[in-house]
Amino acid sequence: MDINERIKVVLAEYPIVLFMKGTPEFPMCGFSKRAAQALKDAHAMFHVVNVLADPEIRAALPHYANWPTFPQLFIQGELIGGCDIVEDLKASGELARMAHDVAGESHA
Repeated sequence: MDINERIKVVLAEYPIVLFMKGTPEFPMCGFSKRAAQALKDAHAMFHVVNVLADPEIRAALPHYANWPTFPQLFIQGELIGGCDIVEDLKASGELARMAHDVAGESHA
């Protein structure tokens, strides 16, 4: 399976995916830490891909998503954005609404 197919499989399997450096418990970058914390604060159930542990995804995702930096948040397979966008969505209450909507769909 090529790397773009691997990315598509992860995005299809999990409604909310955060590609980050490290993990929420052990973030390896301040931006990744802030994005993961915003998702936690929004009570989002999310899957994490540690791009430092998967060099192929780390190299391919910026091209796949047309987004140059990490973290990258995807909801329902769609790129939402990086740390600043995630924090803005959290501040507006939109991130919690989006997470709630996804949770409702996955339990339907």
